[in-house]
Amino acid sequence: MHHLRSARIAATSAFCMNGLLFGLWAARIPAFVERFGLDHDALGLLLLCIAGGAIVAFPLAGRASDRMGAKRLTRLLIPVQICTLLALPLMPSLWLLAPALFLFGAAYGATDVAMNGWATEIERAGGRPILSSFHAAWSLASGAGAASGLVFAGGPVLLHFAVVGLPAAALGWWLTRVPWQSDLSDDGPAFALPKGGLVTVGIVALAAALGEGAVADWSAVYLIEALSQTERAAPLGYACFAAAMVTVRLAGDGLVARFGPTAMTRASGVLAVTGASLVALAPGLGLALPGFVLFGLGLGVIFPLAFSRAAASRSMPAGQAIAAVATLGYGGILIGPPLIGLVAAATSLRIGMALLAVLALLIVALARAMAPPPAP
Repeated sequence: MHHLRSARIAATSAFCMNGLLFGLWAARIPAFVERFGLDHDALGLLLLCIAGGAIVAFPLAGRASDRMGAKRLTRLLIPVQICTLLALPLMPSLWLLAPALFLFGAAYGATDVAMNGWATEIERAGGRPILSSFHAAWSLASGAGAASGLVFAGGPVLLHFAVVGLPAAALGWWLTRVPWQSDLSDDGPAFALPKGGLVTVGIVALAAALGEGAVADWSAVYLIEALSQTERAAPLGYACFAAAMVTVRLAGDGLVARFGPTAMTRASGVLAVTGASLVALAPGLGLALPGFVLFGLGLGVIFPLAFSRAAASRSMPAGQAIAAVATLGYGGILIGPPLIGLVAAATSLRIGMALLAVLALLIVALARAMAPPPAP
């Protein structure tokens, strides 16, 4: 029991580190927009670089996770991720920022697959749902990273990233030193896509990932441009969204155990549709921030459920199954940011955000895909 508790604390620290570094980036997107004079189209293409790096890294990380162990790979990737983040504000031009963002996305995506693989191993060893609590830690840390933008607003981005990110990465690396024997497998191809029921699980994850990524990438810009807020207030949207995700994820394991994954997915989709609609229609912060809260409550348990369902697959090794669902799920990020940018350029950011409500309807329609696989 002590072994499981130590492993759970260690894996939680990896989720916190990953979320915090992502939140730091999300908080300072407006600073990069101002520095390089980016319009919606250009920002969308830059965000595409992050998504592209993650998509390339997912299957490679899944294969590496099965071969060397999810815990070991998680620990190896922590210093890589902080280095790629610190490199971003050092880039003097867009031509260098684009590949740096690709590497940051690759490090983030690889760590995401590895740490989720480790978390599902701990969940299986404990015999009860706990994956949502790991994602709660991620959301809490990402919200803290975004909220730190309130303190460092207008200040040097490198100083912000270093002061907050370096201690977090060092602590995460130290805490993950616990002994753990991960599941190992040499079966399967280097690149795997979902099979059978996992395809639908991946589509549900896609809708959630696109919504979550859109809030992270566009919420600050949306509050500034559509609602006339200041840069200091701009991180509030993502901070509210992340805080809501923390809340529902902290309660998520108990809710899933009580109501089942299908009912939880369907109810979550309804909340997400409502929240995204409020954000798109809000005349000011008074409705926009509650909208971000409802949207966060709606999306909070979707990814934990998707990864838990993937790890239970009987057709693929756990690491490759998680990577396959992540590849399809996060694939939404490939089209999401540039799509919203293109729609915003042609119409408005409000209409771009309204698309998220339409996508959330997919979560409601495909909720049955989250049910556990039938016994052999």
